[in-house]
Amino acid sequence: MKRSVALALTLIMVGSTLVVGSAAAEAGSVSRGGRLYDKWWKETGADAPTTDHLLWPTQSTNTRSGDDTWRCKECHGWDYLGKDGAYGSGSHFTGFPGVYDAAQTKSVEELAAALKGATNPDHDFSSVLDDAAINDLATFLKEGLVDARPYIDYDTKAPISADVSHGTQLYDTVCAACHGADGTVINFGDEEEPEYVGTLANDNPQETLHKERFGHPGSAMPATVDLGWSVQDAVDVMAYAQTLPTGEAPVILPETGGEPLLLGYQPLLLAGLALVALGLSLLGFQRVVRRVRP
Repeated sequence: MKRSVALALTLIMVGSTLVVGSAAAEAGSVSRGGRLYDKWWKETGADAPTTDHLLWPTQSTNTRSGDDTWRCKECHGWDYLGKDGAYGSGSHFTGFPGVYDAAQTKSVEELAAALKGATNPDHDFSSVLDDAAINDLATFLKEGLVDARPYIDYDTKAPISADVSHGTQLYDTVCAACHGADGTVINFGDEEEPEYVGTLANDNPQETLHKERFGHPGSAMPATVDLGWSVQDAVDVMAYAQTLPTGEAPVILPETGGEPLLLGYQPLLLAGLALVALGLSLLGFQRVVRRVRP
């Protein structure tokens, strides 16, 4: 009898674990979906696409080609607003709409269906993403998107409101272990054109916010949405990151060894001022002499 009860309890526990696990899998991963949105083949370990996406020829303003044309962010932007957001002008402009508004009104199932070509056969990703990945991406679209406009000034690229001190604490706690205290341990660029945390935060705050929240595809970078960070927490860290080195080389002025222009030509400047003063003194002396003469 006791063995039967123990066996029954064991079966219940195992069954419950499987149910919970399957429910979690069905719910999808917001953070993984965010990384798939960034560069899905890096996240899944697949080969990068070599041809243009089928929808790419329907626009002519963005001249990128190959795997870039398969990135969700390339059409819909890091801020998910497409032509109405940060990619509304410049080399990334495509004229494609964003996904933010659609995500507010559609269910995860409807978004997943759209990713499988339900609304447009040329927008079918089922040949490169399995059902789990599509579900993660749809879950990200439904639950992970935020409107960056209340947080970022699109003209100045600065946070609208941020606590840099709080951002410093969070950065030192989570980010500094990999990026270093000044953000220069990892170089996203190369020696000639280095790109650090500070570079990205200043150049593309929308991308910075996305990567902070969801991580970098195919890497061990933690997704702060999984750490319980709020959007404002990520904005605070971005504000601090904008104070870090950008890798830009200082401007060296000619014949000054890098000194400010005033200091570099100080001897000539002083000599010129001395001559001016001497000339003014002579003029003053001549006027005095003229007045004294009878």
